[in-house]
Amino acid sequence: MPFRSTSKRILVTGGAGFIGSAVARHLIGETEHQVLVLDKLTYAGNLDSLQSIAGSPRYEFIQADILEASKMREVITSYCPNIIMHLAAESHVDRSIDGPGEFIQTNVVGTYTLLQAALAYWQALSGAEKDDFRFHHVSTDEVFGSLGPESHFTEETAYDPRSPYSASKAASDHLVRAWHHTFGLPTVVSNCSNNYGPYHFPEKLIPLIILNALEGKPLPVYGDGSNVRDWLYVEDHARALALIALEGKVGESYNVGGRSEKTNLEVVQAICTILDEIAPDERIGLRRNLITFVRDRPGHDKRYAIDPTKIHQELGWVPQETFETGLAKTVRWYLENRPWWERIRSGVYRGERLGQMA
Repeated sequence: MPFRSTSKRILVTGGAGFIGSAVARHLIGETEHQVLVLDKLTYAGNLDSLQSIAGSPRYEFIQADILEASKMREVITSYCPNIIMHLAAESHVDRSIDGPGEFIQTNVVGTYTLLQAALAYWQALSGAEKDDFRFHHVSTDEVFGSLGPESHFTEETAYDPRSPYSASKAASDHLVRAWHHTFGLPTVVSNCSNNYGPYHFPEKLIPLIILNALEGKPLPVYGDGSNVRDWLYVEDHARALALIALEGKVGESYNVGGRSEKTNLEVVQAICTILDEIAPDERIGLRRNLITFVRDRPGHDKRYAIDPTKIHQELGWVPQETFETGLAKTVRWYLENRPWWERIRSGVYRGERLGQMA
């Protein structure tokens, strides 16, 4: 389905993060829409991820915290967005185990604060601008809990969050739907599977394994490595999010998945194989020998898998990358962009284990 031809003003919260920056790059690079990125620039926000579009006259950036109600009202009122794409969130499960309070504040209270500002702005609009306004809330498949070996998450799957992170995202999803049903705010919700790709902060599995393998460090695999995730290349996700924001039906939710289920161990082994082929290192030897099984994460969900039939049938979206092609692109990106991740590894995050509790 084609994008609407009229240029929109799109506010992207969390737009300096991993998925948010991919959305911003897609909107500037592949559409005619205007983009204002709003980001607090916490440890996972990185303006380097937006450098390729920083010179565009259709791009703006503002540093702000979604918890600041007066600032959110000011930004929204001055920018006059047609669409708010809300991606600002604390997102790492292990960090939510160590410090759940930040997740409740940002993901729940922050979403409430943004909803209130958006509602007041929308209520003051009239005519076509009011009819066309959308609030797109971007969420995760983790809100649905853990699957058995056969079924898939659909838009009708009951919520069953198991971690502080997923509970905070479930709460924010419910708030967004409540603001639609109670106040009429035109909202749409999307829930995605595990993303991977360029500019991914290296606390997450795939970039952590790539960088550890390059440096000859142990490759930690939780438990026995049999936990299954459905992997989605981040640029495919960005295309899906733009479609949902622009063409999704108000009040609906859309599940976005890559139909690429892999066990954690399979993911790690695949990375080892690629690196051994394109970046062999005699000092390190076969990277598979670096795999180290470690104590499992508390409450580690066994399997996630999304059925993306709805977004395919209604909006025409399908992923362009398979897991194999997307992973190869990802590994090569980290090889070719050492300055981006070396700055992170030398400072804010060095690959230490998180989420172990006591």
